[in-house]
Amino acid sequence: MKLRPATAEEYARLVDQAIAELEDILEAASYDFDEVGENPGFVEVLLKELRELRHTMADGSYQFGRNDLPFMRIVKRQTDKELPCIRLLYQINQTHREGLDID
Repeated sequence: MKLRPATAEEYARLVDQAIAELEDILEAASYDFDEVGENPGFVEVLLKELRELRHTMADGSYQFGRNDLPFMRIVKRQTDKELPCIRLLYQINQTHREGLDID
């Protein structure tokens, strides 16, 4: 199993998947505060930043980089219990830092 996507389309799908999962977390939190804790604010910030990332992919201004994506400052303070899609976010960041997994 590859750790990073091989194409820009696969990478964009990972970001779309993360956005959908964060939206699901927020929706669940509106019904059950235990789902994200009492303050889902960090999920809202992550969602905003991922949407901005996806926008740069769509408009062609996205650039891979050597540094972590800005949202990692939040992700690194969470656990998979607080943020079930944490591995996906780490995978997106790894792809950002290392590029696509092209043979």
